[in-house]
Amino acid sequence: MLKKRSKQLAISLFAGGVLVLGMSSDASAQRNNRGQEKKVGQQSEKEKQQPVKQPPIIVQQQSDRRQVQEQRQQQVKQANEQRQQQIKQAQDQRQQEMRQIQQQQVWQQSQRQDQIRKVNDQRQQQIRQAQEQRKDEVKKANEQRQIQQKQQVWQQQQNRQIQKQVQGDFNQPKQRIDRQQQQQIQRKRWNQYNQRWSNWQNIQQQRDRRLQQDRRSAYLLYQQLYWQRLRQDQLRLQQARYYDNYYNNYRYNRGGTYYYTSQYGAQMLRDAVNNGYEQGFNAGRADRSDNWDYNYQNSYGYQDASIGYDSYYVSYGEYNHYFREGFQRGYEDGYYNRNQYGSYSNGKYSILSALAGTILKLALY
Repeated sequence: MLKKRSKQLAISLFAGGVLVLGMSSDASAQRNNRGQEKKVGQQSEKEKQQPVKQPPIIVQQQSDRRQVQEQRQQQVKQANEQRQQQIKQAQDQRQQEMRQIQQQQVWQQSQRQDQIRKVNDQRQQQIRQAQEQRKDEVKKANEQRQIQQKQQVWQQQQNRQIQKQVQGDFNQPKQRIDRQQQQQIQRKRWNQYNQRWSNWQNIQQQRDRRLQQDRRSAYLLYQQLYWQRLRQDQLRLQQARYYDNYYNNYRYNRGGTYYYTSQYGAQMLRDAVNNGYEQGFNAGRADRSDNWDYNYQNSYGYQDASIGYDSYYVSYGEYNHYFREGFQRGYEDGYYNRNQYGSYSNGKYSILSALAGTILKLALY
């Protein structure tokens, strides 16, 4: 029994020792663990405080990346600086171009103003020259008109004297004029008509030259046709025709005086008015085409007044008077492009019959 209790006690003591030993080993293990944890903590703190060492290849890659990044930043910086420089150069160039454009515009404006001044000066000079030329023309025209008026007065006086000499006792109503008397009258009238041919060529040359200087092409053509008609009349009048007998059976009034003529003379006076109207119409139309001033008295047709004259039946002065009456009215119609006093028929301009009758006042006696 005692042995059994001893054995149990030994077992208990062994178990308690084992338990104590286990507990001490556990405590020792815990102490060791705490020491290790403390060392690990201290080591981690040191590791935190000290940089982590990387492998060489990683360090090289990081260094390469930093170099690439720095190079890229440097390139970007250089590109920005180059761009800024280019922008500045472009701005400077633009400003320089703008200054050049402004200087060119100023120069062009100056040139334009100089040209305008030159043109204005030339225009003013042309105007002054034109005014002076116009004054000279007006002065010459007035002088020529005065000379023409004096010539007309002198011619009218001569015509009246010649008319008295030519008509003499033949200007009587119902008077019979035979062939011999006709020859006598025609010869005197022919001499009177031929007096105007003494200076005709000089007049023609002077007028044609003046028309060419004034560039009056339309009137120059009309004037040349007038010269041609004059030459034809001169050739026609060289071949005289006579009737055996005719009578002064027509009467007309001019300037308060009655004149007598035959039926052939009455027809010649009608022809004078119609011929004058046609020549006046052509002259007025020519002046209008040349943009010339209205002036029928300056026309040589009005001054000459002899187209279509026949020296057998009426005096040269009588024909001139009624030719000018028709010429004045025809010139007005031609210049203003109308038909107030006449009409156009069968290729010829002629005065209205009623108006011709009012002008002539012919009456069968």
